[in-house]
Amino acid sequence: MQNSVRLKSFELVARDIAEVDISFLHALSLGVGWPHRPNDWEMLLQSGQGLVAVDGIGRVFGTAMWFPHGVDFATIGMVITSPRTQAQGNGRWLMDQVLGRCAGRNLSLNATNAAYSLYVSLGFLNEATVYQCQGDVALTLPATPPLSGELVAMPSEELGAIASLDCQAFGTDRTSLLALITEKSTIYGLRRNGQLVGYSCCREFGRGKVIGPVVAASDQDAINLTAVHFQHLKGEFARVDTREKDGAFADFLAQCRLGVFDTVTTMSKGEKFLNRKAGEPWVYGLAAHGWG
Repeated sequence: MQNSVRLKSFELVARDIAEVDISFLHALSLGVGWPHRPNDWEMLLQSGQGLVAVDGIGRVFGTAMWFPHGVDFATIGMVITSPRTQAQGNGRWLMDQVLGRCAGRNLSLNATNAAYSLYVSLGFLNEATVYQCQGDVALTLPATPPLSGELVAMPSEELGAIASLDCQAFGTDRTSLLALITEKSTIYGLRRNGQLVGYSCCREFGRGKVIGPVVAASDQDAINLTAVHFQHLKGEFARVDTREKDGAFADFLAQCRLGVFDTVTTMSKGEKFLNRKAGEPWVYGLAAHGWG
């Protein structure tokens, strides 16, 4: 696998992302309009592995990360190339590096519109659209559907129950990632007949707060698990990334003034990633684009 690439007048080399100062990563993401703060980058580095494309004097021209779950699956994210190198093959070269290191794993990613054709050319298949819903939460919230069960604040110490439910919805165990997320989140769980049937997290991210993951088996449960966070965020900037194009959950977000700001496309390579089943837990709100 080629560890360097020449782009016109300069050469880029792949380095471990952990060796690069976060300030350079933050500057790169700012340069393409992504909202990640240094603290968001720190959390990503704790949860995954990655590469940077650097020139001979250490300037960062691109990043790509992967987040392993178990031995046979990973999500890919934070694939960023500087505007200067976007049309020169830097993104493809970085992805070739990642695919080589993830050989033998089934893969999923959320593709921006700009990178979609690249992923198609690499054999990724389209599965669903993700709607990035964001805005200042309405001061007066819409009515929520009747609550079926008990909505309770959950300590991060209940990670085992959260991870078990999440595994049913996400399709694979991501306990290590959830340990990082729940440590920095306000968490609510929905219990029915003593059993945890849904959960939601809210944490600082980008311009304000992100609500995710949100895991539930119905729109009704997902709305209640999201609304409990909105109660504390009235007038503040919040974001929910969801694959719900329409229906009660999507309508609720719109009524709370979280409009669709952008979309990305969930894609997979290897086994199909998404497998929704009626009446079973589903990821209504993503943890983040890179994590799924």
